[in-house]
Amino acid sequence: MKKHNFYAGPSILSQYTIRNTAEAVLNFDNMGLSILEISHRSKQFQAVIDEADALVKELLDIPEGYSVLWLGGGASMQFAMVPMNLLAKKAGYLDTGVWASKAIKEAKLFGDVDVVASSKDRNYTYIPRDFTVPQDCDYFHYTSNNTIYGTELRKDPDAGRVRLVADMSSDIFSRKFDVSKYDLIYAGAQKNLAPSGVTIVIVRNDALGHSGRVLPTMLNYETHVKKGSMFNTPPVLPIFAALQTLRWYKEQGGVEALEKRDLAKAAKLYEAIDSSRMFVATVPNHEDRSIMNVCFVMKPEYKELEGAFLDFAGEHGMVGVKGHRDVGGFRASLYNALPMESVDALIECMREFQAKY
Repeated sequence: MKKHNFYAGPSILSQYTIRNTAEAVLNFDNMGLSILEISHRSKQFQAVIDEADALVKELLDIPEGYSVLWLGGGASMQFAMVPMNLLAKKAGYLDTGVWASKAIKEAKLFGDVDVVASSKDRNYTYIPRDFTVPQDCDYFHYTSNNTIYGTELRKDPDAGRVRLVADMSSDIFSRKFDVSKYDLIYAGAQKNLAPSGVTIVIVRNDALGHSGRVLPTMLNYETHVKKGSMFNTPPVLPIFAALQTLRWYKEQGGVEALEKRDLAKAAKLYEAIDSSRMFVATVPNHEDRSIMNVCFVMKPEYKELEGAFLDFAGEHGMVGVKGHRDVGGFRASLYNALPMESVDALIECMREFQAKY
């Protein structure tokens, strides 16, 4: 039976990425050695990281004056590294979910934090609007896509003169955006790029060095800028896998083509949910709905059938559709590598279950 992978992360990767990475585990670059055992200082791996840097800059149209970094520690490490490096007195944060609130918690260790708006009052099922970023902040931070609740901010927020920082862990490479508006963007790899183990950071070089504090060497972005992500041994295998994904993205037509496909997949699934007699989306405002993570539940009169649907979906090859424990219900993650075929299969599964009950 064909499996349809809707896991929220680690998540589906293209067969191109999986196949080429598997081959490199056996024999990398015809060296007679595995990618798992070569030196990160070898010219062969330097070529990998150089090409990965170049493709990120090309696909996202990154202007001069920015560095691409490949770091460990996940996006959760960035929750602390961002304020350590950028927060001198006060930072502004938008609270749109668990990951945003975790970032806020870490930032408070390094200075004052102004939570400019929050959607916690309705269990994070909407994106706050009409907030104002105080212009005395050192930076304004937001999470572009909220995997647990299925909300997404698809337009660059207006921060005025304040530096703009974004956690794009779960929607990077799924939409066009203007990098020049940002001073720092970070993303854990395990949604739209690679297996877990590496985090990509895109940072404006002249934003660094102004915090006024002495930083641990490993937690200072300038260390990694100067050393080209090679200050310590980088996560070699995930970076190699990321390169394969970036090559695949270019072959697919780049971010613009990926966004078009992602919008079509999400629209099709949301339409099926909205027209269903049994299921209902957890995010009511269409403008706030994520195209990466579609969250839905049973209507109240069918609530007792949630477990039965999960079993039914599993029997029909659907993997990873159980919702996060904070929300319940179901979640279908539609990352770039997921084909429309899988969306169609899930919709058919929902229709068959509805017909049965």
